[in-house]
Amino acid sequence: MITWRPVAADDFLLLGRWLAEPAVARWWNHETSPEAVERDFGPTLRGEEPSEDLIASVDGRPFGLAQRCRVDAYPDEHAGFAALTDVPDGAMTIDYLVGEPGRGLGTPMIRSLLADTWRVFPDAPCVIVAVAAGNVASWRALEKAGLVRIAEGHLEPGNPVDDGRHVVYRIDRPQGCERCPAVREGADPTWSRGTDGWLCPACTRRHVRDIESKLASEWW
Repeated sequence: MITWRPVAADDFLLLGRWLAEPAVARWWNHETSPEAVERDFGPTLRGEEPSEDLIASVDGRPFGLAQRCRVDAYPDEHAGFAALTDVPDGAMTIDYLVGEPGRGLGTPMIRSLLADTWRVFPDAPCVIVAVAAGNVASWRALEKAGLVRIAEGHLEPGNPVDDGRHVVYRIDRPQGCERCPAVREGADPTWSRGTDGWLCPACTRRHVRDIESKLASEWW
C-alpha cells in the first residue's frame, strides 16, 4: 500500500539524490546541491507556496515525490493550460517522480495520488496534467492510471533542451453508481448511463433484468 506525507527538511538530501538520477534529471532539470534543494522545496515546506510536496512510501520506504496544487493557484500555469484546453474552477494539477528506479511503481503511484486528491480536495472536479511530449514513460503511466489525452501544444519547457511540445491529460472525479456505493474509475467502458448518472456493471445487469421482466410476452 502506498502512503503519503508532506516533505520534511530531513528529506532534502534524499530529494537531492533522486533529482540526480539520470531518468529524473532529464525531465525535472533541478540543481541537486543541498542549497538548491532547500531553495526549491523550502518555500512549500514553510507554507509560502500554494502547493504541496509529498513523499510516497511503500512499507515505510520512500520511493517517490509528488507535487500537487490547484491550477489557478499559479496564474502563468493556468494561462498555459487555458490556451490548450478548458480548465474548470477548482481543477488540480500534479507532477511526480519515482526516485527509486526499477520498481514499477509509476502507475500505482499516480493512481494512489489521484485517490488521495479526491479525498483531500472534495470540491476538485478533475486533475489536469501536462507532460513533455518526449517523456513517453510518464504519459503512458498516466494513461494506465486512467487519464485521457485531451490536448497537445506548446508550454514552457521544464528543461531548456526540449522544444516545449506537451501533451495534456485529464481525469474527472470518479462518479458513483446511482444505485449502489460502487465508484467508476476513469472511463471504465463496463459502466452504462443511468437515469441521473452511471450504473455499475452489476446494477446494469439488474436494470436490464427489471426491464425484461416488464416486457409483454410477444417480445419473447
